[in-house]
Amino acid sequence: MTPDDLWELFERVVPPAPERPQGVGRRRHGDREVLAAIIFVATSGCTWNQLPPGFGPSGVTAFRRFTEWTEARVWAKLHRLVLDELGAQGELDWSRCAIDSVSVRALKGRLTGPNPTDRGKNGSKIHLIVDRNGLPLSLGVSAANLHDSQALIPLVRGIPPIRSRRGPRRRRPDKLHGDRGYDYPHLRRWLSLRQIGHRIARRGTESSQRLGRHRWVVERTVSWLSGCRRLHRRYERNPEHFLAFTAIAATLICHRRITS
Repeated sequence: MTPDDLWELFERVVPPAPERPQGVGRRRHGDREVLAAIIFVATSGCTWNQLPPGFGPSGVTAFRRFTEWTEARVWAKLHRLVLDELGAQGELDWSRCAIDSVSVRALKGRLTGPNPTDRGKNGSKIHLIVDRNGLPLSLGVSAANLHDSQALIPLVRGIPPIRSRRGPRRRRPDKLHGDRGYDYPHLRRWLSLRQIGHRIARRGTESSQRLGRHRWVVERTVSWLSGCRRLHRRYERNPEHFLAFTAIAATLICHRRITS
């Protein structure tokens, strides 16, 4: 069952059901039932046709509604609403954010490529920026052979304007931590121009151990993401669907902070 507070947020972003002539077709399953089924698929890693009968909607129904909501960007909007709730409560710490990525094996589809860390097997990569507490602020998906440095600018730009306990919305961290994969002068200049401090390990001259004191939170968040078993391997040919599951996982991580 979907928690009441998460369902209240979801009601604010879900598009209205299409109107149908009275007496035509089958009864449309409730959005709350379908949302519970989608979250079950995301967390359990089962396929759509393996949904237990207790959920009500069939796997076909859940997948169709999942596709419909993905096209309407419902999952990104829900993630942003949960971040707004956290920001309003003062639960987001912008002082030291961190960026990283994780590769997963993938079947066929767009945004897949040979993974240089997995003997060239086909894969995709999840990119993310987290706050000091490890709460995901921005997410992205790419082919596994995309260099991490190419994701930094889109990820930073992808941080939505989030509510604060006091003052205006904000979308820029005070400082961003990254490993050697982001050690490029143009990225340092780009961050400095936007008044974002940067602490990026330098290739060949600096140990990552000291930087790891602050970067461990993003590695922990990667472990949290793996709690959604649907992200262990990419089965979706459509990258928007895989990104949707990533957004669902990030939303659940952030929502746990609200209820803790």
